[in-house]
Amino acid sequence: MVALSKDLKRGKAQKVMCCDIPIALFRSEEGIGALVDRCPHRNYPLSEGRVHKGALECPYHGWRFASDGTCIEVPGCLVDTAHDQKLKADALRVVERHGGIFVALSDAAPPEPVLPPDFGNPELDHFWWQQGTWVGRAYDAVENVMDPFHTNHLHHGFIRRRDRRLPVELIVTSHGDGIDMAIEQTQPDYGLMSRFLERDRSRSVSRYYPPTTVQARWEGETKLTLCVTAIFTPATGNSFTPFARFSTPKGLAPSWLKQAAIRLFLAPVVSQDRRALERQHEVMTHFGQPRFISGPGDILKTRLHRLWVGEQLEPGTDPAVEVRL
Repeated sequence: MVALSKDLKRGKAQKVMCCDIPIALFRSEEGIGALVDRCPHRNYPLSEGRVHKGALECPYHGWRFASDGTCIEVPGCLVDTAHDQKLKADALRVVERHGGIFVALSDAAPPEPVLPPDFGNPELDHFWWQQGTWVGRAYDAVENVMDPFHTNHLHHGFIRRRDRRLPVELIVTSHGDGIDMAIEQTQPDYGLMSRFLERDRSRSVSRYYPPTTVQARWEGETKLTLCVTAIFTPATGNSFTPFARFSTPKGLAPSWLKQAAIRLFLAPVVSQDRRALERQHEVMTHFGQPRFISGPGDILKTRLHRLWVGEQLEPGTDPAVEVRL
């Protein structure tokens, strides 16, 4: 995922980064296009051009490119350029789903983005929250979200508390192509967010969908109370762009009010995570590489990283681990 649909207006172009590849997104009357952000003629950034007559126009010489990369026109030259393959720009497959824009960097990528449960469920209220590009590695952001133990300290008072902990059970299930951690508890956490937004929560599950998606689900005794799907898109080797989609059951509270409440409570948490990942990356960069060790709370061990690099896990459920969060 590289952008939100609402941020790409008709008749506009936008530069995004994905895995160190600059991409020019544009929206015309015919739909959306994604080209590698490099004009094949003189390598000018196409994202700085305009959308004109259904195509993206390079601002250097005015060459125009359709969404499939075809060079429609070379101004001033009275020739048919549409069938000249050497004039084509590099086009990427792009689709819009549920307010997100997804691109495929490889022909081997599936025709549709693989999305987790309830991502587009019409029975739920949904909203997106995106806060620019962050310093750090996308993998470390995945590990951060899947790690419950940092919340007592980094997010003291908001998610959990470092001076007041609850007995819980952690249950890890490997799915072959993913992994999840369930937290079973008898009462909500002591943090402000839990106390005000999810008072009947008894269980939460965070599942990793490699390589870039984590979905966290908070459940009460009878129904889902909150679902957050986070997509961490690597922008460069030193940065990533997070996209978060919040889903809540429809009910008495209007969608805008729930959105405002969630943003209010989570804004400090997001800021704390952003700073932590940036500081972590600064230290790793200073020493040349990460040097992690696993402690007694790191019950996922190396399984996250194995999934990140494309390995499969042996399916199964670990014995429950009793801890205090």
